Amino acid sequence: MTAIHERSEQTQRAARKSRWFRRIPVWLGTLVLLGLAAIWIYPFLWMLSAALKDPIEVFSAGLDLLPKDFRWDNFRRAWVDAHFGQYLLNTVLVTIATVIIVVVRTAMAGYVLARYAFYGRKVVLAILVATLFVPAGYTIIPVVDLAARLHLLNSIAGMVIALSGGAHVASILLYLGYFHRLPRELEEAAIMDGAGFLRTFFSVMLPLAGPVTATVTLMTFMATWNAFFLPLVFTFSRPDLRTLSVGMLAFVGENSTDWSGMAAAATISLLPVVTLFILLQRYFVEGIAGAVKS
Repeated sequence: MTAIHERSEQTQRAARKSRWFRRIPVWLGTLVLLGLAAIWIYPFLWMLSAALKDPIEVFSAGLDLLPKDFRWDNFRRAWVDAHFGQYLLNTVLVTIATVIIVVVRTAMAGYVLARYAFYGRKVVLAILVATLFVPAGYTIIPVVDLAARLHLLNSIAGMVIALSGGAHVASILLYLGYFHRLPRELEEAAIMDGAGFLRTFFSVMLPLAGPVTATVTLMTFMATWNAFFLPLVFTFSRPDLRTLSVGMLAFVGENSTDWSGMAAAATISLLPVVTLFILLQRYFVEGIAGAVKS
């Protein structure tokens, strides 16, 4: 009995040792990922720290993240003196309107390209993919010229049309891939119930594409929220219509730059984006995965 007990203990110790060795790669991988995460998140933490520092301390403190004195007044200057409250409202209006237009337009385009076989379909797809290689800067001049001819410069509506009127090829391809793998019986059942194209699309197909819609919403939100060149051109003579990204110029003077005020303004600008990404992160991954599977 004693020998059997000793062999049992040896077997258990060997099993524990084996499990410990198998966990070493997992621990090493975790340490590497934690290090990469720390490197990735450090600039954001530095920006938060700079937003609470004195302008001189921003650079004199080096890489130190802890401010000597917490200067909450930097946020007041950004919100009140630099008019970031108005800029935030403008950005919210432009972003929400742009997201709605882009989601509906790209979803409908992806649906038609995925479910209908029409003459020239492959040519349309080729042109869409080709536009991915066209630098965005090349389109600013014709867009601004067209907006000026239509008297849309210096207006929120003009910015929305300019930002939502692009190809948004990635969003179209995401919807195309997702709709392509849905069964045809869904549309056939809707048609049997007397539904037309629009009712089938809005009542049946678009609700099923919820993960892709969340992905496109997040992508469009981030692109519109951080857009700079088009809002800058559209608000040259109307500073009150500036968005948050353009409003950053208020902290840049001819001889100096208010770095702590700019950091506070950047923190205000990033909080909505970070919050939305946290809320939609799961749907973002599902939308990408669902479109790629097809």
